[in-house]
Amino acid sequence: MSTSLPDSGNLKSTISTRQLTMIGIGGVIGAGLFVGSGKAISSAGPGIVLVYLITGLVVILVMRMLAELATASPETGSFSSYASRELGSWAGLSVGWVYAYHWCVTVAFESIAGAALTEQLLPGPPTWLYALIFMSVLTAVNLAAVSSFARIEFWFAMIKVTAIVVFIGIGIVAIAGLFGGHPAPKTTNLLGQGGLFPRGYSAILTAVLTVFFSYFGTEMVTVAAGEAKDPVEAVRASMRSVAGRILIFYVGSILVVVTLLPWNATQVTASPYTAVLTRLGIPGAPTIMNLIVLTAVLSCLNSGLYSSSRMLYSLAQRGEGPRVLSRTNRTGVPVAGVLAASSAGFVAVVANYFLPTGAVFNFLLSSSGSIAVVVYLCICATQIRARRGRTPEEIAALPVKMWGAPYLSYAVGLALAAIIAGMAFTTSTRSPLALTLIVTGVAVTAGVVHHRRTAALPSAAAD
Repeated sequence: MSTSLPDSGNLKSTISTRQLTMIGIGGVIGAGLFVGSGKAISSAGPGIVLVYLITGLVVILVMRMLAELATASPETGSFSSYASRELGSWAGLSVGWVYAYHWCVTVAFESIAGAALTEQLLPGPPTWLYALIFMSVLTAVNLAAVSSFARIEFWFAMIKVTAIVVFIGIGIVAIAGLFGGHPAPKTTNLLGQGGLFPRGYSAILTAVLTVFFSYFGTEMVTVAAGEAKDPVEAVRASMRSVAGRILIFYVGSILVVVTLLPWNATQVTASPYTAVLTRLGIPGAPTIMNLIVLTAVLSCLNSGLYSSSRMLYSLAQRGEGPRVLSRTNRTGVPVAGVLAASSAGFVAVVANYFLPTGAVFNFLLSSSGSIAVVVYLCICATQIRARRGRTPEEIAALPVKMWGAPYLSYAVGLALAAIIAGMAFTTSTRSPLALTLIVTGVAVTAGVVHHRRTAALPSAAAD
C-alpha cells in the first residue's frame, strides 16, 4: 500500500508518528478533564464513570470511521475535505467552519482559564495580562514552524500523561487501603451516597454533553495528517494508540475520584483531582494540580491554534474560505490562518480587561455548545456515503476499516442524533443546543449558497 504524501500545498511534512500521537492526546486532555469533570460528577453522580465509558466507546467508533477515511486519503482538512468530496461542498464548508469556530472559542476559553490558574499561583498581575502573555507566546510558536508546534505539544502532552498515570497509580493503592493508613473505601462512595445515579437518569444527558466536550480533539490526528512524514502509517498508528489511551486515562482517573470521595462533596465539584490528593495528605496538592492543569490548558490552547488554522487553510485551498488563509510563509506556516485562529483569544483578553474573569469564562464555556456532536454526525454521514461509493475490491484494500460497517456506522449515527434530540427536552442543555443550531444553521446556509454559486459557474461560463 502506497504511503505517498498527500497534496498539502506549501505545508511542510515534518510531524513524526510519535509526535502525531501526542498531538492527539494533547488535544483532548485539557481543562475538560481536570476541571470540567467535577461538573459532570456533580450532575450525574458516581455513574458518571459509565457515561465516560459509553461516550468514550462512541467516540472511538467515530474515530475509527474517520481513520478509514483519513488513511485512504490523508489531507490537512480531514473530515471537512471528505465531506466536500462525498456530500458536496456545502457540507465540507459547513462542518469546516463550525469546527474552526469551535476551536477559536476553545482557544479563548483556555487563555482565560490559564490566566485564572496562573493568578492563583502568582498573584499580583491581573488575569488579562497573563492571558495576553500566553496568547502571544503560543501564537509565536505556531507562526514559527509546524516542527516547533509539534515539539512543544509533545512535551506538554507528556507531562499530562505522566501526571494522569501517576494519579491513577496512587488512586489504585489508596483504593486498596494501602496508602498512608487511609482505609479502603470499598463501595461506600460508589453506592452509599444515593446509588450510581442519585439525581436520576435525566441528569445523564447533561453530563453527556460535558463528556463529549472533554473528548473532543482526538480528530486532530487526522487534521495534522497533511503535515506528517508518513501520513497513512502515522494516522493508523496514532488513532489506534490515542483511542485506547484516552479511554483508559478518562475512565480510570474518574473511577479513582468517585471511589475515593463522595460525588457530592464541594471539593470534588471545584477540583476533583486536587480533592483526592488533598484527602490523601499529599503535601502541596493544590499547587501541584494547578501546575498540571495549567500545562493541560496551555497544551489545549496550543493545539486549538494549530487545528483551527489548518482547517481554515484547507477551507481556503478548496475555495470555501478567503484565499488569504491559504497562503504560507517559507517555513510552510499558514500565517493568516494562525492569526485568524488566535484572534478569538486576543478578543477574550480585551473582554477580560473590562469584565470579571468568571463572566468571560462562563460565557465562553456555554458558547461552545454541542458542536462536537454535530461534527461527529457529519463524520458518520461521510463515512457511510464513502463506503457506498466503493467497490468490494476498494473496500478490501482500505488500510483501516470501520468495524461492522455499515450497520455499526448507522447505530453510532442514531446514537448521536438521539443525544441532540434529547437535549431539547432538558432545561440545562437547551441553551447550548440553541446556540449550536444557530451556528450550524448559519454555516449550512453559507455552504448551500456557496455550493449553488459554484455549481452555476460552468453553465454561466458556457453562456
